[in-house]
Amino acid sequence: MRVYGVTGWKNTGKTTLTERLVAELVGQGLRISTVKHAHHATEIDHPGRDSHRHRQAGAGQVIVASPVRWALMTELRGAEEPALSDLLAHLDPCDLVLIEGYKTAPHPKIETHRKAAGRDLLALHNPTIRAIAADGPVDSALPRFDLDDVAGIARFIRAEVGL
Repeated sequence: MRVYGVTGWKNTGKTTLTERLVAELVGQGLRISTVKHAHHATEIDHPGRDSHRHRQAGAGQVIVASPVRWALMTELRGAEEPALSDLLAHLDPCDLVLIEGYKTAPHPKIETHRKAAGRDLLALHNPTIRAIAADGPVDSALPRFDLDDVAGIARFIRAEVGL
């Protein structure tokens, strides 16, 4: 299964980029699924929520995971949060799974970065980050994309995973 992540600090554009990448890649004829990690108890599929946005963008399946529950709808009822690999096993075959969050998981990722967030780049200490999507210049030798360059980011991800 081909996977690629979108990671970054809170309020840096992860969900917007993921949503736009899903639409771009589905528009190219690919079957895309997503996994969205949340650090809090989350309710599923209300308009405006991340999982709803992923589905509206065209993802065939959406898994949302948090320490309290995960869905394709499963209540954990106090059990430990499942590993990403266990969640991926629940997905139907697809061309690519976009994973939002999971900063420290071993899959390759693009980092979203906004200067206004006032946070250092995760890429400085995370070798799984292969590129940065930012709203301005960044101090990194990694490939850098504008946050709005969805087509360029999609091409980069496709090349990275061999699609």
